[in-house]
Formats: sequence, structure tokens, C-alpha cells
Amino acid sequence: MKILVNSEARDIAGPSLADALDELGYGGAVIATAVNGDFAPARLRAALILREGDSLELLAPMRGG
Repeated sequence: MKILVNSEARDIAGPSLADALDELGYGGAVIATAVNGDFAPARLRAALILREGDSLELLAPMRGG
């Protein structure tokens, strides 16, 4: 299915957000996620099923001072 990942069109196979993160190389990463603008907690990623055209935002923590 085609989804947007940080505004970039991507094809993914997995139906869940957790599957998509694994496929995109973020399976073990500490990141925040949002689907269609709604925060998606890590504990719910396996149960959150993505749909064609969904928009996924991935945010990595930043370091610095």
C-alpha cells in the first residue's frame, strides 16, 4: 500500500504501524509516531492498522543544548 512517511510517498507491505516501522528500518528505534496527525503510542503500534493514503510522521529525539 502507498502511504506518506514524513510527506514522502512510500510503498509498504505490512498492515500495522509496527510492521511499517520494521520495514522502514525503525523497528528498534526510539521515535515518536503520528498517523494522520494523531499521536500513536508505542504500545499501540502493533494493533494500529494502516490504510492506503495514511500519513505517517516519524520524529526522532534531538540532542544538544
